[in-house]
Amino acid sequence: MMRVNRDERSTTYIPMVAKYLCAGLAALLSQPLLAQTAYPAKPIRIVSPFAPGGTNDYLARIVGRVLTDAWGQAVVIENRPGAGGNIGTDAVARSPGDGYTLLMGSVTTHAINPVLYAKLPYNAERDFAPVSGVAATQIVLTVHPSVPAHTVRDLLGLAKSRSQQLQYASAGSGSISHMATELLTYTSGMQFQHVPYKGEGQAALDVISGQIDFMFANMPSVLGLVRAGKLRAIAVGGNARTPLLPDVPTIAESGVPGYEMTGWFGLFSPAGVPRDILVHLNTEINRGLQSPAIKDNLAQQGADPMQGSVDQFASFVRNDLAKWTKVVMAAGLKVE
Repeated sequence: MMRVNRDERSTTYIPMVAKYLCAGLAALLSQPLLAQTAYPAKPIRIVSPFAPGGTNDYLARIVGRVLTDAWGQAVVIENRPGAGGNIGTDAVARSPGDGYTLLMGSVTTHAINPVLYAKLPYNAERDFAPVSGVAATQIVLTVHPSVPAHTVRDLLGLAKSRSQQLQYASAGSGSISHMATELLTYTSGMQFQHVPYKGEGQAALDVISGQIDFMFANMPSVLGLVRAGKLRAIAVGGNARTPLLPDVPTIAESGVPGYEMTGWFGLFSPAGVPRDILVHLNTEINRGLQSPAIKDNLAQQGADPMQGSVDQFASFVRNDLAKWTKVVMAAGLKVE
């Protein structure tokens, strides 16, 4: 029998152990990050950069429900309003790129504000990764019932006859409600006085009370108020009427040809989130938005689910940014 002394055993076994350790480590490192971390392994936070009660907040909660149902993991909605959505958006831009802090962004945060504001604390293209489109919304031009305007022509005629400018509310400078009115100003030649708020819900309250004359708003924020008679809808901003308000004409068919304005909302992550996590989120959001219950919920509020891959949403955002760059520059708009 051949004997192997201790030194020989060490010489023989150590390289073998090292070989298997290296092979195991290589296999581990070759696995996708998602498999290593079992994302999501803890609660997810979605920041809505506008106040509660508006469309952004509503859609953030829809997405939160979709992800919780898919993964059984808590999703916390955090409202961070202010500065036309810039405060909450910047907070997400500064968050770790690990997939646990997300932004319910919109045409405001990622297509309008980057051109409207002279200085932003964040770079919409560099500091974020598009995840998934969520919903497109019709916008509605509403007035307080006491305002003697039942059509867009009435509103423009009233503005022309008044010695003081009509006041309009918005969800903040750069918001869809602000830009919809600026587009009406640009296409009609009339001027209005802007009164910005921190969200659509707050803005609508002062129109309901009669302190403000009118406002544009995403349909999910005001449809119930219109049906309850607290606001009067006189036009919609899209290129076609909505079946939810079939008797309300578009602005283009109401005497302002060429006017077309709709809103969109989508989920963004801070830059640096691994691609497989973005795809994982996108897949579950697309699946969840197609469920009959969610589709029905969105439809009743005047919102249409957006479908598509991570890359398709990124391309959509780039194209809309290019569109709004032209509009803002042509209108000469700027916010300091």
